[in-house]
Order: sequence, then C-alpha cells, then structure tokens
Amino acid sequence: MAHIRPTARSRRRSAPPSARRALRREAPSTVGLLVDPEDFAAMRHYRSFTFDDHTVYLRQVEGLLRTLTAQGTHTTVALFDPEDYAEFCTASGLDPDRPTSRSRFTAEIAAAGATVAYTGQPIDTLVPLLVSRAVRRATWEYATMLLAGTGDCVDCGQDIGRAAFDRASHLLMRLLETAGPGTHHLVCSTPTADEQLLAVLHTAQDADGPARLSSSEGAEFATVLAVAVALDTRGGVVLRTTASGAPDRVHGWRLYGGSLLPLTAGEVFSAYCTDADTGEPVSPEPGVEYCAGFDLGTDEPEPHH
Repeated sequence: MAHIRPTARSRRRSAPPSARRALRREAPSTVGLLVDPEDFAAMRHYRSFTFDDHTVYLRQVEGLLRTLTAQGTHTTVALFDPEDYAEFCTASGLDPDRPTSRSRFTAEIAAAGATVAYTGQPIDTLVPLLVSRAVRRATWEYATMLLAGTGDCVDCGQDIGRAAFDRASHLLMRLLETAGPGTHHLVCSTPTADEQLLAVLHTAQDADGPARLSSSEGAEFATVLAVAVALDTRGGVVLRTTASGAPDRVHGWRLYGGSLLPLTAGEVFSAYCTDADTGEPVSPEPGVEYCAGFDLGTDEPEPHH
C-alpha cells in the first residue's frame, strides 16, 4: 500500500498546538465585572449565574485576570450593569439566563462602555477605578447630550454646542500653556438643571515641552467646560500644580461670558477650605499655597447664543 505524503497545503490546514497558543495570546479578552453587591444580587436571579457570595466572586474574577495575564493575554475589564444587560437581551431577542448572552453583552460593552485595561491591579484597586471610569463616561455622555440640544444661534445660524466646545478647547489649551512646568490636576465644575457636572484632568509638562495629557480626559474636560460656556452657567475651574522642590499651588477661575476670569487668592482659599455640603470651614491643607488665578490673555470671540 502506497504511503501518501502530506502536501504543504494540508500541513498548513492543521496548525501545531504551539501555533494555536501563540494566536491565543494575540486574541484580547474581556471580563465583565459586577462591582457592587446590589448588581451582584440582581444577577443571582438567573439560574445559570452560579455565584452566591459577592466577595468570593470578586476573588474568583481576580484569579481569572491573573491567569489570563500569565498566559500573555491582554485583558480588559468592563463594568457589567444588570439593567443594561436585561435591556440588551430584550432588544436582541436573547435569553438572559444563558452564559452566551452574558458573553455577547460583555463584548458589546467592551466596545462602547466603561472599561479598564488590566495590568495586575488588585481587585480592591480595580473596582473603584472602573467605577470612576463609568462616572466619567456617563458625565461626558450627558454633557454631550446637553450640547447637542442647544441648537443653532438665531442670529447667525451657528451651531451653539460646536462653538462652545471650540471655545472651551481654546480656554483649556491657553490654561495649560500658561500653567508652565509641573504636574497639573484640573477640576471643572458646572451646574445644570439636573445635576452638578464634574470633570477631572491630569497633565504633566516639562520645562521645554508641551503638556502631556490623555486625549479622552481632555475631551471630557472640554465638553463639561463647553456646557458652562453654552448655557452661561456659573462654572469654575481649579488648577493644582505640583513641582519638585516647591509647595503645591492652587489657582482658580470662574466662567463668565465665555471667559475664565481669575479668582483672587482669598476666593481660592475660601472655595478650597469650605465644606461643599455643609458650608462649614475646613482646615487648609499643609504645604499648599492658595494663589490667584492667572490671566489667560485670550482674545477669542465669545460663542453665539
């Protein structure tokens, strides 16, 4: 009986296990995480969800993340919301009491929801980081919706939301350019009809280079500031700068007429050293200088309303 030698093509059809393992390492993985006991309790209504203790569940997820990392797999952790999951299953015609449905939903939120790349963080660090990311995303989406609803200027037809965002981006760039070298922590606050919007931005700048910042954080910050510009609300910005060999410096501005107007040192001290909930004074932080906001020197035209 003649022996048939495999052709090169047939050999390519059956990759060796080592090759498949290499491909597996290149395939990213996403893990949906139930961050609080209420969400966990909601999922326990599904018979296919076999966990019965949230603490044990979190430790099991942490073990899974470590295993995936040890295998060389890039893993993203996504916030799993039971209400959104139920709506997704209804809209997609899926049975919510099936692991495959949870997998489909996790893939969806990985593409459009709040996520954090797993880099070995302990689960106790990962959970608040993921919650913070979710809050930031929700704030950005709400602020974007508000800008989209501002419409066009009745006088010139200009898109008010777009003009406000351009204005806010310009103000942010001027602020970062004027702040100088150091590590900067910025907070923008603006009231709306429903809630107080907050955006946070971290940047670092060398003496001879531009500010380094996350593009997503920058867009979120500019969007919240743009809401204050478009709605002409009493928004404000606080900047805290940390530089080697010097005390931290805190500066502040209030938004008026599409411009950031510097606060005095006393106003900055009062704002920083007052409890926002009770209005009671709090002790100033040691090693911090409360300074007047600096002039941004901008001559950009104000947005249309």
